[in-house]
Amino acid sequence: MQDSFAAKLIAWQKRHGRHDLPWQGSRNPYAIWVSEIMLQQTQVATVIPYYNRFMQRFPDISVLASAAEEEVLTCWAGLGYYARGRNLHKAAQIIRNLHCGRFPSSFDDVAALPGIGPSTAAAICAFAFGQRHAILDGNVKRVLARAFGVSGYPGEKKVETALWQLSRSLLPEQNLETYTQALMDLGATICTRKPRCAGCPVRAGCAALQQNRISELPGPRPRKALPEKHSQFLVIRHGPDLLLEKRPAPGIWGGLWSLPETDPQSDPAQACLHVSGQLPGRIRALPALTHSFTHFKLHIQPLEVTLSRKPVRASESGGQVWMPLADALHAAVPKAVEKILRRLVPD
Repeated sequence: MQDSFAAKLIAWQKRHGRHDLPWQGSRNPYAIWVSEIMLQQTQVATVIPYYNRFMQRFPDISVLASAAEEEVLTCWAGLGYYARGRNLHKAAQIIRNLHCGRFPSSFDDVAALPGIGPSTAAAICAFAFGQRHAILDGNVKRVLARAFGVSGYPGEKKVETALWQLSRSLLPEQNLETYTQALMDLGATICTRKPRCAGCPVRAGCAALQQNRISELPGPRPRKALPEKHSQFLVIRHGPDLLLEKRPAPGIWGGLWSLPETDPQSDPAQACLHVSGQLPGRIRALPALTHSFTHFKLHIQPLEVTLSRKPVRASESGGQVWMPLADALHAAVPKAVEKILRRLVPD
């Protein structure tokens, strides 16, 4: 199975793999890097429109490095996992300052950039420079665990180490880029959570298929109840404007504009006074919503707080800004905040 695995994948990819993605057909390391970062924990169909807009706005490392972080996050808004956008921006500045604006070709230099782990670095080096490195993203872990019958949860150190060793042992001497793309394509289109085994090029030797263990492999994440948190968001308004605060980085939604957040047990009038310098004229509860993160659930109670007097203009340098509702909907705001704001738009 190991001897023929790469050959079968390479032949399959040439006939049935993906060949028309916007970042394919080029050795431009910048374009490949941006695509690989966006594809972390995000499906291709979701990434494509974001990638096209991002590349149009930031066509090269110099433009990205010179941009303001807020502009980068505005372009990223809605894609999620915002640390990826912040790290992309930081890495562009490192490349400008330490590598004379040229994307590094050394695997170690690539892996040292913010937001790039060994698998992402391997993919970039394979596609951009033709280098021979193994990849092991989530899709590849699933493919290898099923094909070779590797038991256990891939997030456990012992299992992950075994999968890395297996991935390295399978690397072909030639057609490395095609093989790397084949692994990605197989995991994304065939060997999914609900696999289409009939179209798999390695089904004849697949341990999971032969042993009727497809639903068991890879092993699931050990079940653990997600912590639940509660918070109160203040939608502080005066006329068409509302008050936004920039979230600190690092952290959840770091660098994005958000609504002022308070403890759910706090007095909203006093919270409004603390945030805006004024007591509210009216407070109205908006429909609650729940936003799920990877490691916890956040239950949000939004309160619309109307000020009767014109507030003193906030300072962006101080982390606050008054912004028209229509502009806020297109600013760098988290998805949960966007949902709250959309409920304020008249039908």
